[in-house]
Amino acid sequence: MAYDFDLFVIGAGSGGVRAARFAAGFGAKVAVAESRYLGGTCVNVGCVPKKLLVYGAHVADELEQAAGFGWTLEEGHFDWGTLIANKNREIERLNGIYRNLLVNSGVTLLQGHARITGANEVEVDGQRYSAEHILIATGGWPQVPDIPGKELAITSNEAFYLKDLPRRVLVVGGGYIAVEFAGIFQGLGAATTLLYRGDLFLRGFDGSVRTHLKEELEKRGLDLQFNADIQRIDKLDDGSLKATLKDGRELLADCVFYATGRRPMLDDLGLENTGVELDERGFIRVDDQYQTTAPSILAIGDVIGRVQLTPVALAEGMAVARRLFKPEQYRPVDYQNIPTAVFSQPPIGTVGLTEEQALQAGHKVQIFESRFRAMKLTLTDIQEKTLMKLVVDAETDKVLGCHMVGPDAGEIVQGLGVALKAGATKQQFDETIGVHPTAAEEFVTMRTVTR
Repeated sequence: MAYDFDLFVIGAGSGGVRAARFAAGFGAKVAVAESRYLGGTCVNVGCVPKKLLVYGAHVADELEQAAGFGWTLEEGHFDWGTLIANKNREIERLNGIYRNLLVNSGVTLLQGHARITGANEVEVDGQRYSAEHILIATGGWPQVPDIPGKELAITSNEAFYLKDLPRRVLVVGGGYIAVEFAGIFQGLGAATTLLYRGDLFLRGFDGSVRTHLKEELEKRGLDLQFNADIQRIDKLDDGSLKATLKDGRELLADCVFYATGRRPMLDDLGLENTGVELDERGFIRVDDQYQTTAPSILAIGDVIGRVQLTPVALAEGMAVARRLFKPEQYRPVDYQNIPTAVFSQPPIGTVGLTEEQALQAGHKVQIFESRFRAMKLTLTDIQEKTLMKLVVDAETDKVLGCHMVGPDAGEIVQGLGVALKAGATKQQFDETIGVHPTAAEEFVTMRTVTR
């Protein structure tokens, strides 16, 4: 049977665009349908604009440190509207780049909502197209718990387009998005409270990292409230919001920001017309080759709920394109030792196993930890400390995990990710000459076992 397309991709986010571009480059006839914005969550309401806001918030630190280096500055003034306008201009530029990447690679771009109407058929705004393979790359969507007043809360989708910086913000959640936005709001001048229903945020991260970040955020004056959750939200006559907690306390705010998880974006996708099954969490079930339970349909990225990171979606998109249209170049995605960063303030960089994961896996471990005040701060009154940690297998000397909390953590850990991927040992770390004077050299000069 002759199809209109060899591959029809639903969703022009990171994974979908990567799969489409490379499939087209391999000679396939490809279409991409997108109903919102080119670049998906990452470019529009995720990693990119968030990092720009983090940079903006970090300027406050630079201004505070300037006096120690002899700079006398007039009192600074921050304008939220200027930051958001500049951010919007940059996102529009990136949208154009994504459009050019697709069009110049020969991909047919369809801007409209795509709905699967059969095993090999997709409908976009009333027009039907046939395809040998359909790839679902529709990503995720933030969700707010079903509580009274939930419509008064915002999520990351809306936060990037607030007209004004709220004076008082309640951030609800314990994952990286909650921690990052709490730092953004507070760094830009809002009185910020972070509420989390558990004992300590960033579940799944190394225990030393979680504890260290908590201490540093408290030094900065961020109000951390653990074992706390909102029961209802009410709007008061003066326009402010009242959050009633489950323990009966009441907190006032101008903005309640929820970062309590993301669901797969499957709205009106037409899965009922296919044999695609969902897993117990509601994500699309796929095998190791991203094949769904319907032979002609594949899925990648956040919608399958594996590792919800942009570079992972890119790798999955590449794997699909190669397997289908360039099988001699196919290699599976390796989910081990994926470096990642949390752009909190200070930021986290991490790769490999946490101490807890290493012990649970049966390793006998040696832990190397260092806490120190960065050289840049020695001419200031700021008491922030950096944490660096290595988790080492005591029997093989292999470095199992690297963890850092401190300036440029993400930049530093990227290089360490290569070392862990190559199976580096602690001896090889020790024999590597450090770059002096840097914080990064601490990773190759830690000699004393902490425990």
